Amino acid sequence: MSNRLKLEDSPYLQQHCDNPVDWYPWCDEAFEKAKKENKAIFISIGYSSCHWCHVMEEKVFENQECADILNESFICIKVDREERPDIDKHYQEVYMLLNRRSGGWPTSIFCTPENKPFFAGTYIAPQSREGSVEGMGFIELTKLIAEKVSSKDEQLLKNADEIESFLNHKELPKEATVLKEDFVKNFMLQVKNNYETLYGGFSVAPKFPHVSTLGTLLVIDKLYGDKAAKAMILNTLQNMKKGGIYDLVDGGFCRYSVDDKWLVPHFEKMLYDNALLCEIYTNAYLTYSDESFLHVAKEIADFWHNHMSEDTLFYSASDADSEGEEGTYFIYGYDEVYKLLSDNGYTDIDEILDLLSISEDGNFEGKNIVRLKGEDVPKNFENIKFLLRGLRAGREYPFIDKKIQTSWSSMMIKSLFNLGKIDNTYKQSAIKSLDALLKTMFIDGKLYHTTLIHKTPKVEAFLEDYAFLAQALIEAFNSTQNELYLIRAQHFANMALERFYDKGTWRFSIGELETKAEISDNTYTSPVSIMVDVLLSLSTLLEDDKYSHFAFKTMEYNSYELGRRPVIYPYMLRQILRYLKGERVIKSNQKKLEANTLELAFLEYPFIQKKASEDENFMVCGNKSCFANTDDINKINDIIKKSF
Repeated sequence: MSNRLKLEDSPYLQQHCDNPVDWYPWCDEAFEKAKKENKAIFISIGYSSCHWCHVMEEKVFENQECADILNESFICIKVDREERPDIDKHYQEVYMLLNRRSGGWPTSIFCTPENKPFFAGTYIAPQSREGSVEGMGFIELTKLIAEKVSSKDEQLLKNADEIESFLNHKELPKEATVLKEDFVKNFMLQVKNNYETLYGGFSVAPKFPHVSTLGTLLVIDKLYGDKAAKAMILNTLQNMKKGGIYDLVDGGFCRYSVDDKWLVPHFEKMLYDNALLCEIYTNAYLTYSDESFLHVAKEIADFWHNHMSEDTLFYSASDADSEGEEGTYFIYGYDEVYKLLSDNGYTDIDEILDLLSISEDGNFEGKNIVRLKGEDVPKNFENIKFLLRGLRAGREYPFIDKKIQTSWSSMMIKSLFNLGKIDNTYKQSAIKSLDALLKTMFIDGKLYHTTLIHKTPKVEAFLEDYAFLAQALIEAFNSTQNELYLIRAQHFANMALERFYDKGTWRFSIGELETKAEISDNTYTSPVSIMVDVLLSLSTLLEDDKYSHFAFKTMEYNSYELGRRPVIYPYMLRQILRYLKGERVIKSNQKKLEANTLELAFLEYPFIQKKASEDENFMVCGNKSCFANTDDINKINDIIKKSF
């Protein structure tokens, strides 16, 4: 029998609509019922492509004994973290407070009937593990909690009150520190301490791409010619693209690898990861002229266009699991690949399989993840990939979450405009996607966060939506010189300032659940840092100091932490360097700007805007003044260098 989730649009909530658990979506009715019946509240947060969320559903929420306990003694609420990131942020803070470490998904929160949290976990197995202090199983735990809440256990209620007061406590900022380029020294020191020298990346295992860190290293290399920064970028990007975390067959990156070699991925593919990785590989190509980086960037964009979009709108994610197991769609048996190549007339099969790390023993649970053994690619690799795709075609494709999200879609649109500097096809795709996104998510003067494809959006936008959309619009303006994009970017920035800004601090959400916006770059770039980026761009392009004032106030408010631990805030560090070094604006007539798009993209200085004017030559400008002009585009690099 279906529960209340049957009426929800969220694919994640739909996945749980036939559980025997009597789920509520997040709603007033659930909280009122808990209070009225004096029942504990259980809040479960996850997302549709999360492997461990699926495991918990199978082991716990489909378990009749677990469901009976929950239905009798709890009010159970299911939340899609991608649909309601404000709720997720709030309870991740709860988890951190209770466990002194960051959480993950699924997130399992237990609250009093008054919705005061007192226990937080992630995946909880149904049965307790003998001899394990932290191993209390879901059945034992829920029985204990139900008993304590029912009897109004004094200690539990006291703990819940204490946690509530901690959550409501507002920290005052530390004393402001002068913003200075010296922050880079501390950043490099901290990055080197985290850097894994053999395969790149900034941890041993599991390994996430840390795109924001890579992007800041790229800026540091461009500004200072830093050999260590360059080495870390190149080693990391080269190892990631060999395959594993990167899907060599279909294209696109998985979320992270569970090992240090980037070989065994967590097989889900997220829009935000692929958007940001498309951008860093494009920028690395423009900096180091490595054609393989451009190839990867194009394959990412093509994968999302071919497999993960509809009506030029981008889906949010594809699952790690298919056919009930993780990675089934992606991996290959030695014999099936050998036969495939043999049937198609290949004679150097052993050499090909060796180059692709395909062996009889396998590199993943007896099967094979395709990964280049070294730098060499098999001859006719595009044809081989076509054949390998054919093998996959007979398998069940992982579940696709067809949610459209303003923030994540904007990331990909920005990346497409960036890639469009090299290949105009991607610029045209970006224009279509941006127009479709605005039409879908900006209705009657109101911006929305998410909706299922072809549905009317209901969840209003958060800070990240305003920030990433405004950033994409500024990129669109730089690409097209269509002033409507700049006006819209200004409009969304003004709305964000009005709704979310307060004396140097930013809220992520307002209204029902007010949450503070983080300045650290975690799953993806901090929306506060993106807003600083947007404000600095608007200040330059509109020649309006009020925007740089708000940007400065934000950086100043966070300056103590930025100076002390810049490794946690790489994108904000990038904006500090931009603020201190200054932007350069290249002006010329629109025809000349368009004809020289690629040459302008190859300019060495990292902080450049473009603006159409009546000039026949190229004008190189700083803040409100132009100091040089030339008819030779090859001289612009030297002109910029001499301007400091």
